[in-house]
Amino acid sequence: MSIEKNPTRIRILKAAWKLLDSNPGVAARMSDIAKKAGVSRQALYLHFPNRTELFIATTRYQDAQFGVDDLLAESRVAKTGRDRLDAFVRAWGDYIPKIYAVAKTLMVMKETDEDAAQAWSERMGDMREGCAAAVEALKRDGALTKSLTVNEATDILWTLLSISTWEQLTKDCGWSQAAYISHLRILCRHILIIP
Repeated sequence: MSIEKNPTRIRILKAAWKLLDSNPGVAARMSDIAKKAGVSRQALYLHFPNRTELFIATTRYQDAQFGVDDLLAESRVAKTGRDRLDAFVRAWGDYIPKIYAVAKTLMVMKETDEDAAQAWSERMGDMREGCAAAVEALKRDGALTKSLTVNEATDILWTLLSISTWEQLTKDCGWSQAAYISHLRILCRHILIIP
């Protein structure tokens, strides 16, 4: 059954999102989510047999609500690797503030919680695929620096665009969102593209 036709599932996802979003870095228990959604724990487990599936579904629900495919469209249709890299850095950088609270919760929880670790790993794997696509486009164009392999360049881009890096620069160092995007685009070009 599609998510649009299942109001109970939507209520659960909204409740999970609100709880994960309300206190970044603090775990949300299944019983808390069920209570917030106004469903029994049994009903919750009928829709989501474990927290891993619930957390992943919640992040995907966020993607749908925020229109992540539309945000990434410019990157996906870019004609050159340089344009794809710039568009991806901008799209992902602009997306981080929208998902930060839920992401922060999963980042903290993943250290001691297997469900959160699996959800985090899956979502960061998706993000890494976007990094790889940008790097592959640079390679295709002959623009990727010769000092890095495609895997190394993907690793570097993935690390530079991590939520932890965004958090450190914007939260700890006080960078504006505009400065973060601008400087990261310049930095990524400088590291990955042949001068």
